[in-house]
Amino acid sequence: MRTRRNVTALLAAVVALSMPVGCSGDTAQTHGPGGTAGPRHDRDGPQKGPGAPNHPDKAPKAVRLIGDGSTSDTGPQPHQPKAERLEPGERPPQFVVFSWDGAGQDKRKLFSHFRAVGRKYGATMTYFLSGVYLLPAEKRYLYDPPRHRRGASSIGFNDVKGIKATVEQLRGAWLDGNEIGTHFNGHFCGRKRGVGSWSARQWTSEIEQAESFVENWKTNSGLEHEKPLPFDYGKELIGGRAPCLEGQKKLIRAAAKLGWRYDASSPGGLQIWPRKIHGIWDFPLQQIPVPGRSFETLSMDYNFLANKPRKKAGKRPKRSTWGRPMRDGLIAAFDRAYEGNRAPLFIGNHFESWNGGTYMRAVEDVIKEVCPRKGVRCVSFKQLADWLDAQNPRVLEKLRVLDVGKRPPGGWKSYLAAEQAVP
Repeated sequence: MRTRRNVTALLAAVVALSMPVGCSGDTAQTHGPGGTAGPRHDRDGPQKGPGAPNHPDKAPKAVRLIGDGSTSDTGPQPHQPKAERLEPGERPPQFVVFSWDGAGQDKRKLFSHFRAVGRKYGATMTYFLSGVYLLPAEKRYLYDPPRHRRGASSIGFNDVKGIKATVEQLRGAWLDGNEIGTHFNGHFCGRKRGVGSWSARQWTSEIEQAESFVENWKTNSGLEHEKPLPFDYGKELIGGRAPCLEGQKKLIRAAAKLGWRYDASSPGGLQIWPRKIHGIWDFPLQQIPVPGRSFETLSMDYNFLANKPRKKAGKRPKRSTWGRPMRDGLIAAFDRAYEGNRAPLFIGNHFESWNGGTYMRAVEDVIKEVCPRKGVRCVSFKQLADWLDAQNPRVLEKLRVLDVGKRPPGGWKSYLAAEQAVP
């Protein structure tokens, strides 16, 4: 591996490139039909295609209303795979996690669109909600961000129409079997006053406020007659991704005390099996190939935007082609894991239409191509954590020894045989 060109801190300068109408944030956009069926799962992964049963976008009868009635405890989440230990001689599944920072719905309707894509190809995903997407601009004073004035936000706030649309998608996404994590609130980057400078106590305040905005969106927006979200966010929230991938060291300490199970804020990880930090799974964005270039970059759409090919003299590149390196790079990263160490592949995205939506089309192409493959499970971070926690720790230790793209010596059956035999 030669030069690595990762673009993380520059995210702060770009989050406002395409502010959505009625949903002023960096990653709040989507399109597509309302919720139908979530995928069914078995040991070989989710059932693909239209054979999965349909259901309306309705939650079960609420067992317990929470907060002001904005959320509710309706029981276990539907469409969750059973986490089982690898059997003797069994190779690990190839896990792929597609995740979305910001997770709001606006006129571009990318949230609802990728929900539909996920259902079609048997993929559940993680949607990292920015809490201010459920807070109208006129109530901005309710947000008290660490190290910033009350009511400040680098990605703005929302309006009632945008809040209603976002809540509809959050409700349907959870019923489909997807995970609702957090992208926190104000998206403050930088090491002077941004999240990179925050203490564990300040991170705790940020998390608690994110939960409060979810649990009180009805009162804050005036949408008292809307249906509650069908989940207890205080229980469902077990992980997130920090703005600009900064501040994980202090964040993870706060998260551990709050009972979180993973964090996805680390940049520059290799495609190897994950480990725990302070008892929490570390799910980093990973170094992946950039086809035709001499470096690798992070497995996120923004990094391919920042590293797009330069304009050649006398030629005007077409924006539609700029997503091709992302599509090919993700496929190359997938192939070297699938044919090698089977390490989970983590892919980060924003609901943005950068360069005419070419990166969105690249992500959709990858979902179509990899999720139906044999032995592949396109899951949420929560579902991956469930599977990892169900495994024999000695098996996971043996998996972590395998380097990027390396197959186990002697084949999978002999490589894990001794560890799989231990209770």
